[in-house]
Amino acid sequence: MKIKSSIKPSTQFSLSSMTDVVFLLLIFFLLTSNVTSTIDITLPGAKGTASTQSNTIAVSIDARGRHFIGTTQINPEYLALELKRSFEQTPNATIILRAEEDVALKKAVNVLDVANKEGYPIVLAVAPK
Repeated sequence: MKIKSSIKPSTQFSLSSMTDVVFLLLIFFLLTSNVTSTIDITLPGAKGTASTQSNTIAVSIDARGRHFIGTTQINPEYLALELKRSFEQTPNATIILRAEEDVALKKAVNVLDVANKEGYPIVLAVAPK
């Protein structure tokens, strides 16, 4: 005796599993992308080649002399401590010093001095000419 099944295979394709995969990929790429958030300042111009590195810590000095790591304003007296914290979170990073073109050279040299004392690699960011 042969028993017939009343369940027939569906001929329609469900896109719900495909959208789940697409959203998971979107979330993955959003979480793994490296977005450097910095304050908006006018950099001095210079000729040279652009370099893109993934592990960077942006130290910015605006025209009013305020110091920032990323977008967080810091006290210049605690620059060494704040850089140490940043390097604990991002080991093997390079500091990018972004000093506005009207900033006194003394303030930029102070940041360079702190980085050199601690042995952190540092470069000066400029706008292309």
